[in-house]
Amino acid sequence: MVEFTRRKLMATSVAASLGASVATTASAQEDGDTPHAPHVRGELKRFSSTALGAEVTGPFVFEDGTPLYSVQHPSRENPGPYAEAGIGYFSGFRFTMNGESDEFDELSTPQTNEERGVVRGGGGGFTYLAHGHDPINGGSEELGVVQTPDGVNITSATGSTPDGEAVNFAGTQYGDAAYNPDCNQFVATDDDGTEGYLFTNWENSPGNVSRIPISCVDGEWEADLEHAINIANTEAFREIGGTRINCYGDLSPWNTMLSSEENYAHPRVTPMATAGEIVETGSGEGLTGAAQFWNRPNPSAIQEAVDGYYGDDAWSVQGSWALTGVEFLAYYLGADPVDQGGDESATTPIADVYPNPYDYGYHVDIREPTADTPEPVKYYVMGRASWEAPDVQSDLKTVYGCSDGVNKGIYKFVADRKITCYDDPMALSGTLYAPLVTNAAAARGGSPADVPLEIEWIPMAHGSNAEIAGWIETYDDVTQANYLEAHSDWNEGDEVTEEIMEEADREVIENGNRNYVTNEEIVEWASQYESEGYDGVDDELRKVPFLETRAAAKEIGATIEFRKAEGVDSVDGAGPGDYVYFGISELNEGMADDDGEIRLDRVDGGIVYRGRLDEEYDVSTLEPVIVGPDATDPADVADDALINVDNVYVMDDGRVLCCEDAAQLGRSYSNDCLYVYTPEEGRGNGTGSDAGAADGDDDEADDGDDGNDDQDARRGVGPAVPSRTSPARPLR
Repeated sequence: MVEFTRRKLMATSVAASLGASVATTASAQEDGDTPHAPHVRGELKRFSSTALGAEVTGPFVFEDGTPLYSVQHPSRENPGPYAEAGIGYFSGFRFTMNGESDEFDELSTPQTNEERGVVRGGGGGFTYLAHGHDPINGGSEELGVVQTPDGVNITSATGSTPDGEAVNFAGTQYGDAAYNPDCNQFVATDDDGTEGYLFTNWENSPGNVSRIPISCVDGEWEADLEHAINIANTEAFREIGGTRINCYGDLSPWNTMLSSEENYAHPRVTPMATAGEIVETGSGEGLTGAAQFWNRPNPSAIQEAVDGYYGDDAWSVQGSWALTGVEFLAYYLGADPVDQGGDESATTPIADVYPNPYDYGYHVDIREPTADTPEPVKYYVMGRASWEAPDVQSDLKTVYGCSDGVNKGIYKFVADRKITCYDDPMALSGTLYAPLVTNAAAARGGSPADVPLEIEWIPMAHGSNAEIAGWIETYDDVTQANYLEAHSDWNEGDEVTEEIMEEADREVIENGNRNYVTNEEIVEWASQYESEGYDGVDDELRKVPFLETRAAAKEIGATIEFRKAEGVDSVDGAGPGDYVYFGISELNEGMADDDGEIRLDRVDGGIVYRGRLDEEYDVSTLEPVIVGPDATDPADVADDALINVDNVYVMDDGRVLCCEDAAQLGRSYSNDCLYVYTPEEGRGNGTGSDAGAADGDDDEADDGDDGNDDQDARRGVGPAVPSRTSPARPLR
C-alpha cells in the first residue's frame, strides 16, 4: 500500500462559508497579474475561428490530413447553416504532417460581424457534412435526437407518437436536443481511410452517439444520412441504461469509438468537503452535493429549494444544474410521462421506471462498430466521474482520464492484461488509481508556468467489469417514490405537498440519501483502506471506489483539486519517452486556493500540461507548456492567447490541436478558436509507434485477443456543455 498522510478534516466554519465564496471565485477581479501568463513553450498558431456562440469540439484529422470538427451550440442568430449545430471539414486543406505549421498562414482574429458569424480557417473552406435534426435512417430518426422505446422523439416538453398522439414530456431538459455535437471519431472500413463510419457524441441527457457512413471522392467527403443511425435508440444501448452527457472520447487502439459520459451530477459533496466531515459533524448542511438528490422529484430544483430552506446559510449544491434531463432519461427508458398539468416544476414522482445513477459516468466502448447494431460496453472498472475523455496507451493496459469540473480528478487505470485479450469485455479487470501531488513547490504559490506537478499514483481498488455491474444492479429499482418514502412520512398515493418535499430534502441533507451508497459506507471503506490496504477491505465495501470514485478519492487524501480537466491525449502508438498532454481549462478554484497540495497563482485562461511516459507507461511529472492569459489581461494580450483549452488532439507528427471553450476574458472578439501547438523539441524522444510492441508479460494471453491491435487509429479528447465563466455560475 502507498503510504501517505490523510488530509485532516476541515473545520465546520469553512463549510458554513463555502456557499458565499463559490459565487465569486471565478470573477476576473480576483485574477491578478500572474508572471508568464500567457506563455508558450514552442509555437502556438491560430488555424480556425468557429461561429459565434459555438465551441470548437470534436477535432479529428483524416488519414489524408483533412481536419474536421463539430460546431456545438452556435448562436441562433448566425447566418445560414452556421445557426444550426453540425459537423464539418475543411475542404481543400491538408495538414502535411511534417512537424511544422508552415502549411497554413495564421488566421486573423474575427473582427467584423460577418467574420464572427461563420466558421473560418487558415486553409480550405469549412463544409458541413451534417446538421442536428437532419432526417436519417430512412426518415425514421433525426440526427442527434433520442427516442422513447416507442419511437417518440424526446425533444421538448411536448412531443407526439408516430400516430400523432400528444405526449407530455414534463421535466427539465439538458441542452436543446441535437444542439450539442461533440467528439468525432472515424472508423475506416478500407485500407486508404477513405470510407467508413463517423461516430459523433451528442452532449445531452439522454445522451447519444450517432454513426454516419461517410466516404471521400476526389478529395471531398460525403455523408450518407439515409443509412445513418442514432446508436442510443438501439435496444443494445437501452439495455445498459442508455447514456448521458456524452462529451469527448477517443479512438481506441482496437479501432472503436470510446465515448465519455460527462456526468456532472455525480458530486455528493461540495468541492472541499468529504463524506467523513458529514459523518463527523452529523449534518450535510453546507456540504451536500447534487448526487444525493438524483431521485428527488424535480431533482434540478434542489438549488432553489436549498436557497429557500436555508436563506443566508444556503450553499451552492455542486452539480445540481446537471440534474436537468434526468426525467427525460426516465422517459427514454420507458417510464410513463407523469401528469403534471403542464407545470414543469410540479413534483409528481416518477414511480415506474427510473434511471440508476450508477449507470452513468463511464467510458463507453462502441464494440462491433460496423455491425448493423453496434454493441456498447461501459467500462465501470475505470471509475465513475464527469469524464471528458480517456487516452488508451499503446501497452493496451494503461488508460488516463480527465474529470471535468471544480475539484475533480485526473485518474489512471491499469488492466491486468491487455484490454484486447479479454474475449468478454465484462471480464476486464484491473486497478484504479487516483493522483497525489507530492512536490512542496506546488503548494507554495507561484506562477503555474514555473511549477511542474509531481504525481504519485495511489491505488484505490482492484476489480472487474462484471462484478461492478453486479453491484450497480442492486440499485436498479430505486425511483422518485423511494426518495419520498425513505426520507419523509409520504406513502405512495399521497399528495406531494411542499411540506413533504421539504421534510424529505432536509432529511437527505442531514443524514444522506439512504437509497444509495451512504456516507457511512464511504467512511468505513476509507478506514479499512488505510488499515488493511486497498485490497484488504471487506467485500461489501469494495464497490465504494468504483461507484463513488470522487468521494472515495477525497476521503483518502488524493489530490482531487484539478479545475476543469478537459483534455488528455497522446500521439498514436506513443511509447516510453513520448508525451501525454492534459488540458486544464481554468486554473482557479481548488488549484489556486489556500488548501490542499496545489496552491498556485490563479490563471483563469487555463493551462496545458504534458507528462513523459516511462517504461511502464506511467506519467509522474506534469510540466506546463501552454499557459493562458489572466482574466484581467487586455485585448492586445488575450486576442492571440489560448483561452480555456478544451479538447486536445495530438496529430501523427506530434503537433497538438488545442480547442477553446472560452470565457473570452479581455478579448476584442467573442469567438472560440482552434490553435495548432508545435512543441519546441518535437514529439519527444521515445520510439513512437514501435514502442507499442513492448508487451511485458502478456504473451500467453495474446491467443485470446479479439481486437486488431491497430496502432494507426487516431484519437481525440473533449469538452463540456455550458462552461462559460461568470461570477454567478452554478457549481460544476
